[in-house]
Amino acid sequence: MCLLCVIEAENIYPMKKRNIILFCIFFAVLGLFLESCRSDKQKDETVTEDGQPDPLDSISVVEKYDGGYRTIAVKGNDSLTNVFDNRYTDEQRYVILALNRLDGYRYRSVDSLVVPDSTWSDIKSYSPFPSELETLKDVNKIVIFSYPLQAFAAYVHGKLLRWGPTSMGRKDAQTPTGLHFANWKKEEHISTVDDEWLLKWNFNIMNKEGVGWHLYALPGIPASHSCLRLLEEDAKYLYSFADMWLIEGTDNILAQGTPVLVYGAYDFEGRKPWMALAGNPKANDISVDELNQELQPHIAKILEEQKKRETVEKESTSDAS
Repeated sequence: MCLLCVIEAENIYPMKKRNIILFCIFFAVLGLFLESCRSDKQKDETVTEDGQPDPLDSISVVEKYDGGYRTIAVKGNDSLTNVFDNRYTDEQRYVILALNRLDGYRYRSVDSLVVPDSTWSDIKSYSPFPSELETLKDVNKIVIFSYPLQAFAAYVHGKLLRWGPTSMGRKDAQTPTGLHFANWKKEEHISTVDDEWLLKWNFNIMNKEGVGWHLYALPGIPASHSCLRLLEEDAKYLYSFADMWLIEGTDNILAQGTPVLVYGAYDFEGRKPWMALAGNPKANDISVDELNQELQPHIAKILEEQKKRETVEKESTSDAS
């Protein structure tokens, strides 16, 4: 609004233009003050000081954001991108870009951003995933990727630990959906598709196919060669959070790693789903019933593999002692 005021002021009698500009600046400063007051929320508390995921009893339910959203045009508009850069703190920009499935290097190339009316610093407040799932109460850990929303969620015994943006397989190289299990991981891995691609915090979920999650560009659309791209903070977090498989030798799998569910389909011809938040703040909310429907066919298998792993770990501990 302030930018519009300044533009209009150019066409007003010079004696009044200065006053109008000062008036706009006053309200801009006031707006920033109110924004900072409303955004004074707790930072992400799902990691300990050493970067490891918190234990179950420390997972807190964060207040859900219930405000509205708007869109702002950024591509080719240096004035608005400068306002965006200067108006928000680093934490707030992180949240806004995550809501748009973007990393910090690529937002200037998109046409517009969806922005919450009040930007809180804890991204968990904007989670499209349910905070609790009774269906998962007996599941130690699970990571869920929503293809339609290009987002992931990590749950511990049915409690939402973390969520974030992702860029999954593009239209001609889609990420295989269904139940997978985390297997091997490597902090730095050279892609098998292109040896010039360095994949950091790589955690494989389909060994033979070479599909896994890792740090890589998030351009606001599904753009990968079937892998699950993440922001560095999320890739590093899930790298520590998930468990690898337990193997003997090179190919004898004793127990599977953390279950990973990839579900749904992305509308490659439609509008980006998060842009719908401007018209309906609950447009991206995933209901408990919806997730239960996706999880139910796999719960028995998940618990079976979990029990097998606990048995193998117990036997290994006994042998060691």
